[in-house]
Formats: sequence, C-alpha cells, structure tokens
Amino acid sequence: LALRYSSISHVRRAGDGIVLIGASPSRAAEVVEIEHGAGGDPRPVVLARSRDLELDPARLSAPKPIEFPTSGGLSAHALYYPPTNPDFCGPDGERPPLLVMSHGGPTGAASSALNLSVQYWTSRGIAVIDVDYGGSTGYGRSYRERLSGSWGIVDVDDCVGAAVYLVGRGDADGERLAIRGASAGGYTTLCALVFRDVFAVGASYYGVADVAALASDTHKFEARYLDGLIGPWPGAARTYRDRSPLFHLDQLDCPVILFQGAEDPVVPPSQAQAMLGALEARGVRHAYVCFEGESHGFRRADTLRRCLVEELSFYGEVLGFEPAP
Repeated sequence: LALRYSSISHVRRAGDGIVLIGASPSRAAEVVEIEHGAGGDPRPVVLARSRDLELDPARLSAPKPIEFPTSGGLSAHALYYPPTNPDFCGPDGERPPLLVMSHGGPTGAASSALNLSVQYWTSRGIAVIDVDYGGSTGYGRSYRERLSGSWGIVDVDDCVGAAVYLVGRGDADGERLAIRGASAGGYTTLCALVFRDVFAVGASYYGVADVAALASDTHKFEARYLDGLIGPWPGAARTYRDRSPLFHLDQLDCPVILFQGAEDPVVPPSQAQAMLGALEARGVRHAYVCFEGESHGFRRADTLRRCLVEELSFYGEVLGFEPAP
C-alpha cells in the first residue's frame, strides 16, 4: 500500500481491513485503520495519535539512509540527520560537531520515526548519525549474525566507521565527535571511549560496564542471551572481562557523562559508581547524574528534560561552544 509512513508495526486484521501503528520522519506514531474502497485504494483513518504537537517541517531534519565501509571489507548502515534550523547557519568554513547514536538491544534497529530527541540536537547545529551496526535487525540474517560472539567489537567498529566516513565526506568536524547510547547502546558507547581513540566525548545512559555481571544476574527473559553475543558463561569468563570497559579504565582519557537510575535492577548503580571512582582517581573530566525513583529506562518528563540539558551543557564544555537556550 502507498502509505505516508516509513515505520510500520503491530499490523493486525480488523474486519475487512487492517490496523497498524505508523510513523514517519515528520509524524509521530499513530494508530491507523485502513479499509479498502471501491477500486482497492487505501483509505487510512487515524484513530489515535501519540503526540498532538504540530511542528514546522522546515525545522525538522529528515534522516538520510547511508551505507559506509567498515572493518573486514564490509559495509554497514545508518540514518544520517544533518543539522537543520532555518533561523541559523554554521560559520563559514566550519564543519558541525557529530553525535553518533548507538541503539539498544543490542539486536534492535534505528527507527526513522519522528524523534524529538534527535531534533533537539540537529536544531542546535549538531549532526546526528543513528547507526544500525552489524547485528541490527532489518538487513537480513547474515547482517544480524555479524554480532554473534562479537558484541563489543563489531558494534564499536561500525560506530567508529560511521563517524570516520562522515568526517571524510566533509559532513562533520573530526575534532568534535561525540557518542551516546543507553543500556546495550551505553555499553557500545563505553567500549568506544575505552578501547578506541576517535571520540572527544561521550554520554552513557545506564550503560553496561561489566558484561559478566549482566550475564550472571540478568532478568529471566534475557537469560543466556550473552552466550551468543560474547560466549558461553562462565566458560568464556576471560572474554567477558576483556570486553568489559570497567576493567580497562586505565585506557579511558576521554570526558564522559554518566546517567543512572537509582532503582535500576538490570544495570545497578554500582557499575556507574565504579566507573565514577576510577574517573575521579585518574582525573578524567566527567559528570554523574543519578535519578531517584528511575529504573532501567527513564520515564519521567522532568528526568528526560534534565538529561538533554545536562548532556548538551557537558558537550559544550568539552567541545568548546556555548549551548543554545
């Protein structure tokens, strides 16, 4: 069907038609019913919208799918959002900072649906690339299986490759590269900051710092999940330690801001606090923001708002710009 949505999920039959959740780069998720009229033309009817906020399309950065070279002579995929704001333009001869986003899962995928958090960055002159690193869903089985036994390596290589590709293309400043992620994406972020020397700053949201702790104490739904992503536990304990940023913080010289929920049962605050202690001992610039009452995945509006403000402020301090109000 020729629909206006680039992201479609939860398709269900409803009488002689279907209902689904649809979204696009300019439309937030909405519940849609589609019936066929005479001649078979689709007639979508919006039953409910997740957000009633109307935004000027000129202020929205539309994602551009890109394919870029990565390790092993392979290529990877991402959604690139150029800085977009009709009221401002960058200084002549200056390329924008770049924020690399690493999705969670880790075998999830980036979405092209309207994401106001992404637009927060692009409207302030910061380019964003949302990386579908090897292991992501949506590109076939062989692509998804790239992460088998290689979590903490393939995903990091692809995030680095995406940044290097955009710098080489002239779309980003190689001296002002940032990376962020939450949960599994936070793990990729921490690995990139610890084991690579590409990014100038990073932000980890309840990121996994010790994968062995996750393997031995995760919730039932994902029990044994890491056996396929890293190796059988506990037989591959040495590999787990080698892949855990927490045990290699002597290699971390990059400023990082850590966000953590005090009630997180999946990635407990102890992991972030251990990292905090090591950063303080080594004199590495850092910030730590812990929210009482928040768990694994922040929910409160005031929490989400403060996170964006704190993260932008931290990037400004490190990368040398004054954040917009």
